[in-house]
Amino acid sequence: MRKIDLTNFQVATSETARDINRRIVLNLVRNHQPISRADLARHSGLQRSTVSVITEKLIDENWVIEGANGHAPRGRKPRFLHLNKERVGIIGINVRPATTTIALANLDAHFVAQESLATPRNPKQFIAELVPRLHNLIKMRPEITCEGIGVSLPGRVDLASQRLLFAPNLGWDEFNLKEPLEEATGLPVELENAANACALAEIWFGRHSHGVRNLVALTVSEGIGSGLMLNHQLARGSTGMSGEFGHVTVVEDGLECGCGNRGCLEVYASNSAAVRYYAQSASPVRASRAAIRSSGKSSGRPSGQAPTFDDVLRLAEQNDPKAVQAINQMAHYLGVGIALLVTGLAPDVIVVIGEVTRVWNQIGPVIDKVIKGRSFTHAPTRVIPTDPASDPRLRGTIALVLQKHFGAPSVA
Repeated sequence: MRKIDLTNFQVATSETARDINRRIVLNLVRNHQPISRADLARHSGLQRSTVSVITEKLIDENWVIEGANGHAPRGRKPRFLHLNKERVGIIGINVRPATTTIALANLDAHFVAQESLATPRNPKQFIAELVPRLHNLIKMRPEITCEGIGVSLPGRVDLASQRLLFAPNLGWDEFNLKEPLEEATGLPVELENAANACALAEIWFGRHSHGVRNLVALTVSEGIGSGLMLNHQLARGSTGMSGEFGHVTVVEDGLECGCGNRGCLEVYASNSAAVRYYAQSASPVRASRAAIRSSGKSSGRPSGQAPTFDDVLRLAEQNDPKAVQAINQMAHYLGVGIALLVTGLAPDVIVVIGEVTRVWNQIGPVIDKVIKGRSFTHAPTRVIPTDPASDPRLRGTIALVLQKHFGAPSVA
């Protein structure tokens, strides 16, 4: 049961009921298309006259289009309805410490245009380089109406001010990203932590979300993040800072983290940790040669420089002993972190997101063993990897904008 907050509530009006019914019909079209008006009435329990009024308005607004006629044994043939996928364009921006990706997508999160740029260490320079690219992206497809911009960030955003507050791996100080983008484009901008965006992507577009009410998206990259979807609600905490499990201490008096703490999970379970493990186990010259060997050509890096995480992954796929050991050590600490989530939250599903899932056949058993040894709640939580090619961070930015039209409205 959710208690009504008498200091912050919204009363239901006749408009509220219309809005809820509209969103129900819109979601039914999205999930069951092609679908007739009669089937919409059966699925929703609404009267046919109400469904007709709602669908006509959705057609007028170009959210829904009519397709082919269906078959009927007698009487008028039904006209099938589809979501107008090309009606709206949504711009997604996925900011990572090294690279930022921007894309234009339709309502199905199908990307019709995409490009990348290096992420500057200065947020003002980032805005200056990003805005012209956004303008070009919009001009490329003049037939598409842009509904908004979703931004995924490797840090936490304050709920009240919408300012980026905590991003140790990005290296930016507290910064207002929302207002400059809105002023430059004239479009509404939604900011979200990368892990929360991934949780939204899994709920909206994922293969494992059917019937799931409690889901954790665990992002593994330069750092570790977690997005918590609890009882169909994205858990953000009072200020938007919840979910920072990457900064939970797992090694007392351990290595220093970029956040200032010591022994954080992400210091031991991130991509950067695996590279460090590999570099420590191999001589600098051997590590550099191994990086070249993993790619089959010269890496273009100075001799003796440590390999990238992608190099370590390729070496592990080639059964290089030291690379396998480094990935397994990373997997052990991932298991430690996931065991905390299983014990503390007992979600239906934990979705692991990141390049490391390429070697899931290797790391999955290591993670499972650690979870079984550290969590004794017998929670039936499934731990599932995502396909890195599905780009959940970028898809999550599309879901950020979509939920404004398809998500359940807040009442009371």
